[in-house]
Amino acid sequence: MSKNKATAAYIHIPFCSHICYYCDFAKVLMTGQPVADYIDELLKEYDSYQITSLKTLYVGGGTPSVLPADQLEKLLTHLTKNLDLGELEEFTVEANPSDLTDEVLAVLASSPVNRISLGVQSFDDKLLKKIGRTHTEAQVYRAIERLSAAGFENITIDLIYGLPNQTMEMVERDVKKFLDLNLPHVALYSLILEDHTIFMNRQRRGHLRLPSDERNADMYEYIVDTLTSNGYSHYEVSNFGKIGYESKHNLTYWDNAEYYGIGAGASGYLDGIRYKNHGPIHHYLREENKRVNEEILTRKEMIEEEMFLGLRKRSGVSRERFQEKFKQKLEDVYGMIIQDLIAQKLLFEAEGRIQMTEKGFELGNEVFERFLLD
Repeated sequence: MSKNKATAAYIHIPFCSHICYYCDFAKVLMTGQPVADYIDELLKEYDSYQITSLKTLYVGGGTPSVLPADQLEKLLTHLTKNLDLGELEEFTVEANPSDLTDEVLAVLASSPVNRISLGVQSFDDKLLKKIGRTHTEAQVYRAIERLSAAGFENITIDLIYGLPNQTMEMVERDVKKFLDLNLPHVALYSLILEDHTIFMNRQRRGHLRLPSDERNADMYEYIVDTLTSNGYSHYEVSNFGKIGYESKHNLTYWDNAEYYGIGAGASGYLDGIRYKNHGPIHHYLREENKRVNEEILTRKEMIEEEMFLGLRKRSGVSRERFQEKFKQKLEDVYGMIIQDLIAQKLLFEAEGRIQMTEKGFELGNEVFERFLLD
């Protein structure tokens, strides 16, 4: 039996059929990789935790749907063979629209997977090409059609705004096309330039034209207004869902709860320790101890994280939960700061919870900085 109290697990599949220009996740091109060895080693790590009960299981990447159908089937079967499926509320697999072969679809449909996260990023074919994606708008529609026909109702897509040469009209078209699909959930992220990505290299050479901060803020406001007025709950800074379709797995992170992180480059949080696994696949396969670093969080760091992560949610931070967790009143730690941010209309309080206003969401990082303790 696992001694950990975590009820969520993240499984990392680092393989991709291509590398997107904005991506800095732990990933490698699929060609020539020891896929079978990797799946064996990952399942060995998973088994070492002796997990028998989970509420959420999330297979991300990389691109899990790029796995050969037999390896995907082996993975999904093994992950759930000792689990109480009555306890497992949400089982998500990430997929690319262009990877959903008949064989992969058949494996997903016959497994306990009940949620699919599609990496769409945009419905604009020219823009997709510019950001290094290999699928087309037509493939997005076809993938969603086939997933629905296979019985998947809980389908979410990712979209990115603030992309090079992207106009407000292009964002409006993407949002309209999402709404026309009537899917239950969408994650909308602003492009962030990360080190070691093609986009960052282009930016450093002055070859990347990005929308201004003001235009980015306009895009965000438009997205929030349009989706909320169409019945989507803006339950986290970048996430919108119909009621009951909020991502239960991601709420684990924002609730600052513990979770297993399994696979090359995966991060986890267990027994008060945040850890990261070896990233390069050959290191992960070779090392007996999969963790490359561990950080035992101090009480101060735990309190800071409780605020940063909790305030990302529409429901905010509960005074009662804070006191229960840290045996100290929220007021005693952050009283003046909270009052100041309420006066600036960046926070408000309702029913014992400290929450962000829309203005607070827009200026998130400035709000979070105020909760760093000296």
